[in-house]
Amino acid sequence: MAAHKPVEWVQAVISRFDEQLPVKVGQQNTHTKVSTEHNKDCLIHISKYKFSLVISGLTNILKNVNNMVSVCLNHQPKDCMRLDETMLVKQLLPEICHFIHTYREGHQHAAELRSSASGVLFSLSCNNFNAVFSRISTRLQELTLCSEDTVDVHDIELIQYINVDCAKLKKLLQETVFKFKALKKPAQLSVINSLEKAFWNWVENYPDEFTMLYQRPQTDMADCAEKLFDLVDSFAESAKRKAAVWPLQIILLILCPDITQDISRETVEDTKVNKKLFLENLRKALAGHGGSKQLTESAAIACVKLCKASTYINWEDHSVIFLLVQSIVVDLKALLFNPTKPFSRGAGSQNADVDLMIDCFVSCFRINPHNNQHFKVCLASSSPPTFHFVLVNSLHRIITNSPLDWWPKIDAVYCYSGELRIMVSETLGHVMRGCSTHAPLRMTPSLTFKEKMTSLKFKEKTTDLDTRSHKYLLLALVKLIHADPKLMLHNPGKQGQEIQSSTAELITGLVQLVPLANMGECSQEAMEALLVLHQPEAIELWNPDAPIETFWDIRCQLKLSVR
Repeated sequence: MAAHKPVEWVQAVISRFDEQLPVKVGQQNTHTKVSTEHNKDCLIHISKYKFSLVISGLTNILKNVNNMVSVCLNHQPKDCMRLDETMLVKQLLPEICHFIHTYREGHQHAAELRSSASGVLFSLSCNNFNAVFSRISTRLQELTLCSEDTVDVHDIELIQYINVDCAKLKKLLQETVFKFKALKKPAQLSVINSLEKAFWNWVENYPDEFTMLYQRPQTDMADCAEKLFDLVDSFAESAKRKAAVWPLQIILLILCPDITQDISRETVEDTKVNKKLFLENLRKALAGHGGSKQLTESAAIACVKLCKASTYINWEDHSVIFLLVQSIVVDLKALLFNPTKPFSRGAGSQNADVDLMIDCFVSCFRINPHNNQHFKVCLASSSPPTFHFVLVNSLHRIITNSPLDWWPKIDAVYCYSGELRIMVSETLGHVMRGCSTHAPLRMTPSLTFKEKMTSLKFKEKTTDLDTRSHKYLLLALVKLIHADPKLMLHNPGKQGQEIQSSTAELITGLVQLVPLANMGECSQEAMEALLVLHQPEAIELWNPDAPIETFWDIRCQLKLSVR
């Protein structure tokens, strides 16, 4: 059996191991312990020959356990007893931290595990913040006394993964202000990077609190943020250090609405001069006058974060931050969405570059959905494939993530339905031609879209890269149809027969994908997209002049095509 069906045999051993874990069977007796150890030894031996299968199976077990822990933590009562908190610190927290810290860059399953473990830590910190904060604070204190240049910053990085509301963020800022100056450079950089991520955890999970900050500014929050700004500003002696701290500095300014208002004036107090100078240097670097590529890239990151944060502030509050955004947004889009000179921070940064472009695209849409020059650039067939990928994933985020009342809806870009359908048709054509000349591609569902697309850049020949990048773009497009079928069915001013023809082409293309075994996740998504296209409200858009007749005509065409 092992020789002829290795996959099934490995899966059987993993299943047996999973069923014997204490989390499934409770307290073990001598017999079950021996059996578990035997299975463990067996898996270790098998991993020498079937490493990927074993690691994948074990990762799934851990993910299931982690998911169960997260659900349990979410149901934990708010009035958690001190005894419970102590138990969590001693038992659960060190184990979760271990999984986060042992992550290795580029190792697919370890990345999944880290993501799962960080989710558990987020849930844990909701009702047990003091337990996690104590671990972070203790490590910061230890590092203030450390004389070594090489330091372990893993516990500082926990700041990135915890649940923080306004009060908790303030506590983290206060703790950093007390200890920042005494830390060595690696620890300072780790704190700078981690606090930036903590800010977004707060804004994205408690958007109403952030909005309220601009309606009723908090003096104590602004005081902490200003002190840390000054500390970080003193730290940034060189261009390299400036590039490292600018993204956090813009966030610290955002936390100070009154200071942002003050430095918009012609003359400012002596204590505010460095904040005004920071913004001037940011604008210069963004426009390419900063003296180094590194500063230009950092300015782009900081300005995208400024734009993103501004979308969480109600326009009715008339904040000066909107004027600040308007002063940089033209240069920002010119830098990030230039098809003749695509933005890139070099090898290894492709995922982050795509993320940055998506954040910028979505933020610009939320700021002004009708200022669409960058939309047209991304839609152009002559633009790089990455631009198409950014466009499609940005639209997907706009559809699926829209919690604030003043954020514009996706129907603002329904007018581009025709161009998007052309993109679907052309991408499908590339993929179908590639399928006939290339070996099947197994699309690994554990990787994100951008990882799938950008990680290929330095590994594939040009023809292979083209084929695969089109497959990943097609997957993103099919997901977009699934998220909002109306986006592809909008046909203003067109005749009924023309509308019916474009609908038939779209549905036929999806049907073609379903039976293709080598399309993996794309095939599954195509089925989901077809389901939403067959909902009554979607069928009415197949051809508004004659929806029922069109429905039966297309159904008959499909029956003939799949025979």
